[in-house]
Amino acid sequence: MKTPAKVVKPTAKPAAKKAAVSKTAQAIAKLSSSIAKLTERKDKINAEITALHDQRTALKAAPAAPEPAAPKAKVAAKAAPKAAAPTKAVKRAAMK
Repeated sequence: MKTPAKVVKPTAKPAAKKAAVSKTAQAIAKLSSSIAKLTERKDKINAEITALHDQRTALKAAPAAPEPAAPKAKVAAKAAPKAAAPTKAVKRAAMK
């Protein structure tokens, strides 16, 4: 009788070791990436603020020409609240 040949199981290869990285180095890397993300957000917001500031400056400069018509509207607008004020005073007195 022949004995069957022994089946040789492949030996388990040791798992590839990861490069030893200290916890401090990992924390520094994580913080660095967070700082980079925040800096990018800050730059975007600053760009938006600058654009809005420029837009505001342009809008302030634009209405300088048609101002002569505006004072009449302002006078009418100021007169209207004065007329409405007594009714509010009457309502407040009635509530007390």
